[in-house]
Amino acid sequence: MSERDQELRLRQRLSGLSRLPLLRGVRVEGESERLERQLERLKADTSDEAIWRSVELARHPDRPYTLDYVARMIDDWVELHGDRGRADDGALVTGLGKLDGRTVAVIGHQKGRDVKERLDRQFGMAYPEGYVKAMRVMEIAERFGFPVLSLVDTPGAYPGVAAEQHGQGGAIARSQAEMARLTVPTIACIIGEGGSGGAVAIAVSDRVLMQENAIYSVITPEGCAAILWKDAGKAEQAAEALKLTAHDLLELNVIDEVIPEPLGGAHRDPEETARRIQSAVLRHVRGLLGLPTQELLDRRLEKFLKMGVYLEETGPAPVPLGER
Repeated sequence: MSERDQELRLRQRLSGLSRLPLLRGVRVEGESERLERQLERLKADTSDEAIWRSVELARHPDRPYTLDYVARMIDDWVELHGDRGRADDGALVTGLGKLDGRTVAVIGHQKGRDVKERLDRQFGMAYPEGYVKAMRVMEIAERFGFPVLSLVDTPGAYPGVAAEQHGQGGAIARSQAEMARLTVPTIACIIGEGGSGGAVAIAVSDRVLMQENAIYSVITPEGCAAILWKDAGKAEQAAEALKLTAHDLLELNVIDEVIPEPLGGAHRDPEETARRIQSAVLRHVRGLLGLPTQELLDRRLEKFLKMGVYLEETGPAPVPLGER
């Protein structure tokens, strides 16, 4: 077993243990501590350059996009266009098809391969019209009981003035709320870049999966470096601080599973990559289909509410202004 596979296996086991209620029992706690020590030894050699390598692979121009996976995983594909109001946003692809014989609704970002297509698709950065289109397909899935599969690959929602004028923030918020209310199984997979609200808008799912070399963060490393250090050139340092790799996010319980990629990245063997994604998605869909509706909703809500850690510091009581 390679060091890469060993680290992934350890992280998966540690993530599973951390989800047990209060880590009951000395045996479980001891196992968790042992795995953490092993991980620390493996992470000792992790450098900013190694983390940046994942960023580069997530952005690789030959990396498979949503339509590449649709072609390999989805039968009887019918793409659905437009928001029934203003436009058809090419940055988000939506449609219906069959995954291993079961009809599913698919929503995914599409960046484009050549210059013209990238411009047409805004480099995978959706306008509000794209999220409205996605919500249309979510409603269809809800009406007919189709599971929803989201494939996330965007630097973020489109940042232009027109997008803001059309209600970008509100569209992202409504899309998240719609996903939280769906009574059908939902699976999201980060297949490249998972950037900010543009990614989360279609990733409020029962299960969030992530390819091994994908990234998922609140801001791009360049944007983070520009804000913190006024220097976008420190992007590698920012990438390390953001904990944006699949392994870090599994450890933090932000995602549920890391899907291994072929050696060298997903672009080296798209067929095998698609097979691995399909296998993981089907496994999770089957596990969710038997759940009662209310339990499905409760679990989804609990999953996102328990993310993150905060500390309350107790200090001296504030002094009234007149006594200062």
